[in-house]
Amino acid sequence: MLTSTGTLTMHNDPPARATRHTDIAAKPHAAQRPHRPALSGICLAAGLLCSAGAQALEYGPFSLTGFAKAEIVRVSDYCEECALEPFENKQRQWADALVYGREYGADNVTLTLFQPYLGLKFDLPGGFKIEGLLSQRWRDGKEDIEGFWYDKNIALSHPDYGSVRIGAMTTRSWSVADYPYGTNLNVSDVWASSGAGYGLLTGALRVTTRALDVYDGDLVLEATYDDGKSGWEKNEPRFWEFYAQYHRGDLVVDAMYQDTRNGTPSAWGHGPFTGLTPFPADDAKLGSSGQSIAMIMARYQVNLEWEISGGLRANRWSGAYAVITKPMVPPDQYEQWNEMFNVDWGCKTEVPSRCDVDNPGYAARSLDLMMGARYRFGRWVASAGLVYLGEAETDNPSERGQSNSLLVLSPGLEYDFGNGFEVYAFGGLVTYGRKGLSPMSSPGNSSFTNIDSRVSKSGNYVGVGAQFTF
Repeated sequence: MLTSTGTLTMHNDPPARATRHTDIAAKPHAAQRPHRPALSGICLAAGLLCSAGAQALEYGPFSLTGFAKAEIVRVSDYCEECALEPFENKQRQWADALVYGREYGADNVTLTLFQPYLGLKFDLPGGFKIEGLLSQRWRDGKEDIEGFWYDKNIALSHPDYGSVRIGAMTTRSWSVADYPYGTNLNVSDVWASSGAGYGLLTGALRVTTRALDVYDGDLVLEATYDDGKSGWEKNEPRFWEFYAQYHRGDLVVDAMYQDTRNGTPSAWGHGPFTGLTPFPADDAKLGSSGQSIAMIMARYQVNLEWEISGGLRANRWSGAYAVITKPMVPPDQYEQWNEMFNVDWGCKTEVPSRCDVDNPGYAARSLDLMMGARYRFGRWVASAGLVYLGEAETDNPSERGQSNSLLVLSPGLEYDFGNGFEVYAFGGLVTYGRKGLSPMSSPGNSSFTNIDSRVSKSGNYVGVGAQFTF
C-alpha cells in the first residue's frame, strides 16, 4: 500500500491554446499539490488546537463559535502536475491531456481549515427573535471560495410560526450532506461536494416552519429561493431548494430537492450559485441550462454504541454548449470561453439537428450512493463510510466521463479528549470503474482523493488530523 510508482505513457495533443478563462467554479478542478512547507503550518495549527479549555465565547447578544482542523495525508499514485493543463476546468477538452513521461507515486498532502461563526440574537416582545449569522472559512490560510461568504444573513423567528432568513447562506443539500453525514463517515468531500447541486447562496430567502407533529415525530419543512447574480436578462438565474427533516426517536430522515436554472454548469456540489459565467455581459452569447438533484439521507441510532446511516442522490444536468465569449485580443492572446458541461467537442453526432452549434452540450443523469456505520466505545469512535458515484446516462457520442464510476471506502478512528479537542486517523481505498476521465458527478479528475482517474484505476490513502471546536 502507498508504495506504487510509475511513469505516464500516454499523451494526447490538446487543441490550440484558446482559453484561459478561470472563474470560481474552476477551483476544485485543479489537482491538489503536496504542500511540504505547510507542515510548519500544521504544527502551528496543532498548537492552537491543543490550547486547553477554550469554549464558545458569549458577550451580551453576541456569540462566537467555530472550528479549526489540520490534516496530513499520504496518497498513493499521486502525480504532481501530471495534467498538461493542471488548473483547467475538467469540462474543457484541452484539460484532458497528460504529460508524457511524468513520474508518479506516493506523496504527502496537507490541509488546514478554520471557520468561525459570529452570531447575534435579540429577544423581541411576543416571543419573536432576531438572529444574525456571519461566517467565513479559510483553507490553508486563504479564503476558501474567494468572494463568497458562508453565512451573512439575518432571521426573524418565533417558536409557534417558524423563521424567515435572508442573505448569504449554505444550502441544505451541501451542508447537511457534509455534516453530520459525510464528516461522521470520513467521506464529507466525496459525498457532499460532488453531484449536480450547489453549496453557497449569495442572496437567498429561506422560510422554515416550526416543528410539526407528524406520526409521533417532528417534521420541519423549508423552502429556499435565490435569484443569483444580477445583470442577467435573457438567462436569468433561478434557484429553488425544498428541504424536509423528520425526527422520531432515534431515527432522523433528511430529504431535499434542488431545481435550478442558469447557474454555473458544474458537478461541484459545494460551489456557489451565481450565473452562467461571472460576466452578465455574456448573456446574449449563451443558451440557457439547468441542473437539479433529489436526495434523501437517514441515520439511526441503533443503541448507545451503534449508529448507521445512508443516502441516495439523483443528479440531472441539461448540458451546456461551449462557445467563445471573448475573441482573442492582444496583448492577452487568449480567448475566453463560457462554462460548458458534457460537450460533444466538434459535434461528432450523426444527428444533424444537434450541430446547430459547433460544440453542443448534452443532458445527463446519474445516481450516487452513500452508506456507513459508527461504533462508540468510551472516548473512542470507530467508523467506516462508503460512497459510490455512478455512471451517467447521456446521448453524448463523446466520452466525457459518463462511462466511469468511483467507489471510495474509508475507515476511521477518532479520540475525544474533551473541551472540544479530538484527534483522528482515517484511510481510503479508491477504485474507478475504468481509467480515463472521472465520473460525471466529480468536478475534477483527481477531486476528493488526489488520485487521478487518468493516471490510475485504483489507489489508497491514509491520514491523521486534529480538530478543535469552540
